[in-house]
Parts: sequence; C-alpha cells; structure tokens
Amino acid sequence: MMKRILLIFSLLVLGAMSLRAQETEPLDSTLLGRNILSVIGSGVQIHQSPAIREAMAEYIRINANKPLTGYRIRVFYDNGPQARARSEVIEKTLQQQLKAPVYRSFESPNYKVTVGDFRTKDEALRIYNALKGTYPTAYIIKETINYPR
Repeated sequence: MMKRILLIFSLLVLGAMSLRAQETEPLDSTLLGRNILSVIGSGVQIHQSPAIREAMAEYIRINANKPLTGYRIRVFYDNGPQARARSEVIEKTLQQQLKAPVYRSFESPNYKVTVGDFRTKDEALRIYNALKGTYPTAYIIKETINYPR
C-alpha cells in the first residue's frame, strides 16, 4: 500500500514539473508570417492531389466577396481646395512604390488615400514603419478589407 502511495505521489510531482517546464519555454516564432514552402528548401518535392488545389481555389472563389475585417494604413485625409489633386498624386506614387493595393476614396467633404488589405495589425505595422518617414501623419485603421489574393 505504501509503495502505491509513493508511486502516485512521484507521478504527480513529475507531472507538475513537466507542466511547469512547458509554461516557461519560449514561443518559436521562426515561421511566423512565412510560407512553409519558402522554408523547406528547393530540393523538396511536394506531391499532393489536384483535388486539394481545386478545393483551395474554390474556397477562395466562394469567400472572395465576403466582408473581412482587417487593417489599412490611412496615408492621406484632407478636405482642402487642392485635396483631390494631392490625393491623386499620392495614390499614383504609392502604387509605383508598393506591392500592396492603394485605395483613394471621397467621403464628403474629405478625400482619403489608404494602403493595403492586411489581416493582422503586425502586417500593417511593417508597411507603416516604411511609410511614416515620408507620410508622418499616416496611421493604421481597422476597416473592412478585400479578401487577400
């Protein structure tokens, strides 16, 4: 009887120690925001059923028109006499500089220029940090975005 109690007690202690060890391990973020195919290398071949690619394409097609909440960077917001012309110039400049989509809109009486369709704030921060030198009044907004392609 004493051996069983000692065995149960030691198993509980070992279990508690392993839980504590798991809590203190740092999070491995080496793949955060990266495509797994870019990490595995060029010598690896992936064999998958064409049905998987078709299912993914169908999923994207179905969900492309659904509203999605995400983030954009508001680069320009003005209602002055030259606001329209300035918004057009900023839009064209950003389209040449960035791979992210650029949107220009008019909501009476303001012209707005926003950048990107970011699903997370971290994605938006990367572009924001690159833009804040050129556009010091830029800021990140939460908005309905287009489905990422």
